Amino acid sequence: ASGRMTGNVWLSIRATLMLFLLNWSQCIQYNGLTVDPPENLTILDPGHLGSLQIHWSPPASLLNMKDCHKRFQLEYFNTYEDQWTIIRTSKRTYSAQFDLGKQVQVRVYTLLKGSCTNGSEVKSARYTELIKEPTSTGLVGTAVQDFVCVFHRMEYVECKWERDPKQPANSLPTLYFWHNELEQTEECPKYIISNGIRSGCTFTGKSLPDFTDINFCVNGSSPEGPMKPSFITLQIQNHVKPAATQILQLQARPDTQLELSWESPAGKVPKNCLEWEVEHSEEGPDGNHLSETISTTGTMETLLSISDKSRICVRVRSKMHKYCANEGFWSDWSVWTCYPGNVFFFFFSLLFLLILCSCGASGRRFSRVI
Repeated sequence: ASGRMTGNVWLSIRATLMLFLLNWSQCIQYNGLTVDPPENLTILDPGHLGSLQIHWSPPASLLNMKDCHKRFQLEYFNTYEDQWTIIRTSKRTYSAQFDLGKQVQVRVYTLLKGSCTNGSEVKSARYTELIKEPTSTGLVGTAVQDFVCVFHRMEYVECKWERDPKQPANSLPTLYFWHNELEQTEECPKYIISNGIRSGCTFTGKSLPDFTDINFCVNGSSPEGPMKPSFITLQIQNHVKPAATQILQLQARPDTQLELSWESPAGKVPKNCLEWEVEHSEEGPDGNHLSETISTTGTMETLLSISDKSRICVRVRSKMHKYCANEGFWSDWSVWTCYPGNVFFFFFSLLFLLILCSCGASGRRFSRVI
């Protein structure tokens, strides 16, 4: 045990030493050359609800250097993913998305490569950093909760939210949005009203483009002061909810197997972008139910062999698969379709029609008597 412990310690020391040597070789100097970090780091807010512009300048010590290529390593903390994002670029500006309700952290290094570094890329030992605290104000406990957007059938978008329990009565939330096709932010075109209170926003037509970051901000006013703003960024193709499937067919084949087929749901969701779940339930003569769920990418499925003493019911639902979107919502389930068909439903439907016909005939006889 002691030997294994000693070995683990040496492995840790070797790993630490290798990391140190890697950073040291990247960072300091070649032939007495010291690489300084960039200068004049600034962050500009154009009013696009979190899309900030980051600018910097090369270090003055390298302005006249011609025999080496200068690049920069930008690092910023992505609060939406809760991790640092690293960008290497030869440009001196970059646009990134931030949650303005949280701290903004940005740092930038200088990268140098060429004859002045013997062909190796050297990173400045130090970085220039800028940290901005959130400037948004608002009453604690007034921010909206559970903000969710759904792209229904790829035809219209509904974004909804919940009130904070501490939110004062008669508060008036307001939604603003922005994307790259807009020159400035715009307000919600049509609010969803629940019990006299704004609880969401509906976007119809092509007011929101797909495969583009869309920034939302929900703030507002209350009798006690301004509401605390909430900032959200998303792409609507990752929030699609297909319509429920309407047409299913169950057909018995000559080999006694049951074949299920269905049609793609209404809407603008491409058929080749859908994956499916098929749930089938079999009721035996003893009344017990056996259920199973199958995943598929097609619109046809062969089920188990049928029996004269059993009844099988199926339903399906769909979702955008990973090749068309990063995520999405399952559609509602279709109605159950059964084999054999619903005998009781047929009997009562026939009985209802007979009663209607009987009542109609009686009414005509009664009118003649009058």
